[in-house]
Amino acid sequence: MSDIARLAGVHVSTVSRALAGSPLVEAGKRKRIEQLAREQGYVVNPVARSLRLKRTQMVSVVIPLQHEAGQPLTDPFFVAMLGHLAEAITQRGYGMHLQKVVLPTHEWLAELIASGRSDGVVVIGQSTEHETLQQAADSYPPLVVWGGRIPGQKYCTVGSDNPGGAEAAVRHLLKTRRRRIVFLGDPTGPELRQRYEGYLRALREAPRGTAPPRVVPAHLTPDAASLAVRECIRAGEPFDALFAASDVIAISAIRALAGEGLAVPRDVAVVGFDDIPLAAHTTPSLTTVRQDVEGGARTLVDLLFRRIEGEETESVVLPVQLIVRESAPA
Repeated sequence: MSDIARLAGVHVSTVSRALAGSPLVEAGKRKRIEQLAREQGYVVNPVARSLRLKRTQMVSVVIPLQHEAGQPLTDPFFVAMLGHLAEAITQRGYGMHLQKVVLPTHEWLAELIASGRSDGVVVIGQSTEHETLQQAADSYPPLVVWGGRIPGQKYCTVGSDNPGGAEAAVRHLLKTRRRRIVFLGDPTGPELRQRYEGYLRALREAPRGTAPPRVVPAHLTPDAASLAVRECIRAGEPFDALFAASDVIAISAIRALAGEGLAVPRDVAVVGFDDIPLAAHTTPSLTTVRQDVEGGARTLVDLLFRRIEGEETESVVLPVQLIVRESAPA
């Protein structure tokens, strides 16, 4: 390692960090050191490195679903997020330990941290666990959470501009002369609550004659969402647009509307949130708010490894984009 340091003109500790994939080493310098290491036939012994650094070379990825116990890991959003996380984590030479938490206990995170099975934790979604995350953040720095930013939070989050995206979606519906717009989803968790707040914000500035806000609760599973839409139709209160809290809910809504004899977008316009791959291929194709899931996964991993190295990091809010398709045309 000292020979590589001499050739690269850096300190041995810099070589060590570069070969460990540390984000504290500038990318160009890290590639130069890696190239020199290959030329010199240097091979990192992962076991020895783990023992020396007292690290496991593992990252725990946890999905708390206390509020949505029926939501499977095969949900399109989870599939995309976990795939991108796995790519980013393995590029750092680390492995990934995955855990889904549905039991109503607030000790799950403390127990995971105490187990010492990983060097850091990525939590996907806050669910009902804001206070649990707050407590962990007091004593465990290598913790990063995908979710909505909450005033006064102590933990580091990466998430989308949920209120801004929702507001853009509802403003689009208003511009197309929809005046009875329903929020379809459960605004309990932080992310969906922020989307509901964006929905409300748009309606506060809606034209005269626009119906007041209306929430139709719907879980993040296809069958539950379809049932919620059918019950909404049979309740008899008219509506001409649905803003769904996720694409899974939106796609299920389109099927339920068709089953009840309503055409999309002629009778009811539908907008979702996520822009999962299937959204562009439904009939009609789904107007939705696009999240940068790949960029979010990379940012989560980058911040986590910076925190593992002892750096303090700020939360990040990623921009979103309204994608207009057939279910709610301009």
